[in-house]
Amino acid sequence: MNEGWEYYTVYSTYATEDEAKKIAKQVVIERLAACANVIKGMESIYIWKETIEESMETVCLFKTTKEKLDHLMQRIKELHSYETPCIVVWPIVTADSDYLDWLRNSL
Repeated sequence: MNEGWEYYTVYSTYATEDEAKKIAKQVVIERLAACANVIKGMESIYIWKETIEESMETVCLFKTTKEKLDHLMQRIKELHSYETPCIVVWPIVTADSDYLDWLRNSL
């Protein structure tokens, strides 16, 4: 997956805040993500099995490195309750160097 980037944000959505927190804690404990931001109260509108759906979800943003990225994505998928979870990766193009040092040293 690496396109030359060293740091990534992984975006994922969850049915409940509890599920998002549980998975966030687990992957941080396993040092696959340096941190996770849980954002509750997102409204999603999407098509699932040919039906338009509307639901409240919780977003989680994980920060990780190139070395941990694939394992983090796989672990989220293993722990997730959705049949097809949203797991989207964004490269961190630039960030404060002290923050990136902290991120790398936290994993």
